[in-house]
Amino acid sequence: MGKFVFRRVLQAIPTFFGITAIAFIIMVSAPGDPIALITFNPTRDAVSIARMERSLGLDQPPIIQYVYWLVGNDWVMIDVDGDGAGETPGIRHGLLRGDLGQSIRFKQPVLKLILERIPATLQLALVSLVFGYGIGIGLGVLAAVFHKTWIDWLIRVISVIGNAIPPFWLGLVLIIIFSVQLGVLPMGGMRDIASRGGFNLAETFRHMLLPVFVFSLNTVAFVSRFVRTEILEVLAQDYVRTAYAKGLTNRTVWLHHAAKNALIPVATYVGVSVGTLLSGSVIIEQVFDWPGMGRLVVNAVFNRDYPLVMGSVVVGAIMFIIGILFSDFLYALLDPRIRLK
Repeated sequence: MGKFVFRRVLQAIPTFFGITAIAFIIMVSAPGDPIALITFNPTRDAVSIARMERSLGLDQPPIIQYVYWLVGNDWVMIDVDGDGAGETPGIRHGLLRGDLGQSIRFKQPVLKLILERIPATLQLALVSLVFGYGIGIGLGVLAAVFHKTWIDWLIRVISVIGNAIPPFWLGLVLIIIFSVQLGVLPMGGMRDIASRGGFNLAETFRHMLLPVFVFSLNTVAFVSRFVRTEILEVLAQDYVRTAYAKGLTNRTVWLHHAAKNALIPVATYVGVSVGTLLSGSVIIEQVFDWPGMGRLVVNAVFNRDYPLVMGSVVVGAIMFIIGILFSDFLYALLDPRIRLK
């Protein structure tokens, strides 16, 4: 098992750098100029703008900018606010040095901004993931047990509807119904405006109820259909019929013969779900005004904040790779033959 995990970790290293390189090229190729977005002084001349671009490395080709972002460079920070403070030389940053740089828009370290936002995203996403898989697997097993009955039909209809409804539309509809019309749930955010801080379980539950439901609905729909299909396929295998012929009970056949093999393909989707937590939270956090990484990424993209965008890409790539490694680990745990390969 140790060698298997070690090989997977080594294979993930070039994947990580490939993701960051592709994302960086796409980002700098997009239309828009970050200097124009942060320069509001109409009296600023072309020379000062050129100096600002040089200080941020934006005057270099994309491949050189990527190398600077990766390994670091000797920057000089320009007087962005026009307050006459001048330049501050000797500032170095680079991913391989453990520094994601400074946000162009917020003028704060990227790592600091990410660490402030990522707990909220993980709280929302992980709760949604646990809820989605718990309900989805339960419904899938229930549909397989009552195959070709009205229960199976109802669960399949629910899964189709769950896959078809756009999350942003559903979120807005739920806000209108439960927040605007009925007034029983908050419209967004993590806590009430009048809250004095600190953790309050009841308050947190009320604020998370709608976003968790919307976030996990697609997972419930997909996992329920997936589990149903896999269980029915496993139950049709010869070794399951042999187990029944030997006089084993339904409980023994399901738990010791069918369930483990049926869950092997589900492990793939678990890893992908963990890896896409950040991307999936973008829409939900915008709709419900959730102060997490998703909103930070959207603001960074709109403001062409290259360091902040790349910092978010790093976090997303790490989460995706961890998700894939988690899938590989579950594969090896559920099926020992994979470890030998």
